[in-house]
Parts: sequence; structure tokens; C-alpha cells
Amino acid sequence: MTLFFVPLVRAYCLERGFVDNPGERKIHKEPIPRLGGVAIWLGTILTFWIIVALIGRYPSGNCLSGILIGGSIMFLLGLVDDIYNLPAKFKFFVQIGAALIAVLLGVKIEEIWNPFGAPIALGAFSIPITTIWIVALSNAMNFIDGVDGLAGAVSTISAVSFAVIVLATQPNPISAMVAVVLAGAMMGFLAFNFKPAKIFMGDSGALFAGFMLASLAVIGVMKTTAFTIFLPVFIFAVPILDINYSVFRRLLKGKSPFNPDAEHIHHKLISFGISQNNTVFILIMLAVAAGAVASFFVGSQIDYFVTIFALLVFMAVVSALSKLILKKE
Repeated sequence: MTLFFVPLVRAYCLERGFVDNPGERKIHKEPIPRLGGVAIWLGTILTFWIIVALIGRYPSGNCLSGILIGGSIMFLLGLVDDIYNLPAKFKFFVQIGAALIAVLLGVKIEEIWNPFGAPIALGAFSIPITTIWIVALSNAMNFIDGVDGLAGAVSTISAVSFAVIVLATQPNPISAMVAVVLAGAMMGFLAFNFKPAKIFMGDSGALFAGFMLASLAVIGVMKTTAFTIFLPVFIFAVPILDINYSVFRRLLKGKSPFNPDAEHIHHKLISFGISQNNTVFILIMLAVAAGAVASFFVGSQIDYFVTIFALLVFMAVVSALSKLILKKE
């Protein structure tokens, strides 16, 4: 479905001038359509509703509704920002509102594993802690969206890694199903986003993907009382490392953490003389290795490596497909 929507969105962007122009912080050298998140969101949401129609019922509980509603608000925020370039502080407050909607509908981290005794109940602190987690990971995914194919590939790897972990730990893995749907939508987008990109996902796609993955992690593994509450830190290692590096670096320089710059991890690798493709490859391998650590803790190493190998092969096919599309154009 995303493969079908991307060319339509791309044509619309070129017609209306919704493009990302080259600049001081940009790596690309020519204007690129920037509303790819529309295709990702459509592919994810429509596929989910097709699955609901096929099984004949909506999954029980409010948590999933909170994720879909909050994720859609985050997508709309990113879409407006892609078109009108909203102030950073305004976006931050809307992101908090979207996260709070999910939290109030049941997406909450209620306990933290305690290696020395009974789990620690968070009580009222569950609301701010969950909100910070969702907003932080949403922005972390947006931060790494600076090299062709990087955010899409890392999102795909993270979503599939998460699904494998959930399948090994949960009896009713609705969160794994939604994660795989998101990964499929990302794969359709990646056919047009590998270097040289024909379209960018923009804030709409990156914020939506980050929000969905962060929220799914809460209902998938972070609601448990075992050490699995920490597994998302491994699964989402690449965006988490980058946002921590970016925020602390800016604070140490006396700058606002909201101010964008061109010193993210992927920028640093490129400045060392590493090509864009190799930069993406290195960070993909880091995401795979981090997912492998998480799979080791739940005893799903074999399932993980078989699944990730198949995914990497499929991603290579998608990359080759993108080059064929480019040649035809």
C-alpha cells in the first residue's frame, strides 16, 4: 500500500512545492519532496483497519486506541511542520499532549523492575515518566532522519526486533502485529528513500514512527515487572544514543536542546570520510547488534537472527529496486 501511495505523494509535493531545499545542515544537493510520512501513515493505518475487518473485531482495551490516536496527532503535527516550519517549543507542547492522550487511555509504565526485591510501583509518577519516554523516543527517531534511508531502515529493524521480543514474552502480542505493520509500511517507503532519495519521510513520518514504537514498547514489554522493562533501551539503541549525544552536546555548549545542528552521529561519521551508504550500513548493524542483545535476554536468539537475516535480504532487494526505479526516471 505504501509503494502505491509514495509516487502519488511525491507527485503532489513536486506540484505544490513541498520540498526540502539544500542548506547548511542538509546533505542533499537538490530539492527533495518531504511529505513521505503521509504514505507511511496511510499504509500503516489502512492496513491495520483491513486486519480488523478480516478478523471481524477491534482488539479489546483502550491502549491500542491511545496509540493510534496519539500517533495520528503526532503525524499531523509533523505534517503541518513539514509545510509551515512550526516553532520548536510549540511542537514540543503538542507532542506532550499527544503522549498524554495515549497515557490517559492506558499506555502507562506502571512498575519498574527492582533487582533487590519487589517491583517499584510508580503510582502518579507513571504519567510523567511514560510521557517523557514517548516524547523523547519520538524526537530521537526524528533526529536520526538526516541520511538517505537511515531513519526508515532503523525504524524497520527496531520494529521487527521488537516484534520478535514480544512474541517471545507475551501470550497476546497485538503490539507485535502493529509493529510489523509499521515495518511493512516503512519497507514500502524505503524503495524510494535509499540513496539517492526520491522522497523524504519528513517530521510527519519520523515522529509517527517514533511515537508508535515508543508506545508499543510500553504495552508490549514495559508493562511487565521483570527486567524486560529495559529491553527497549537495546531495541531502540541507535535513536536513543543519538538523542542523548545531541542533547548533552548542545547543553554543554550552552545552547538550547531544541536548536537543530549538523553534528548528529551520522554527520560525524560522514565528516570522518565515511560514505552515506556505509554510514547507514554501520548504524543498521548497530541496531541489529543491539536487538541481538535484547533477544539473548529472552532466549529468542535463533528466531531473532533468522528473522533479521531474512529482513536484511529483503532490504537489499528493496535497495536494488529503488535503483531500478531511479534509472527508469
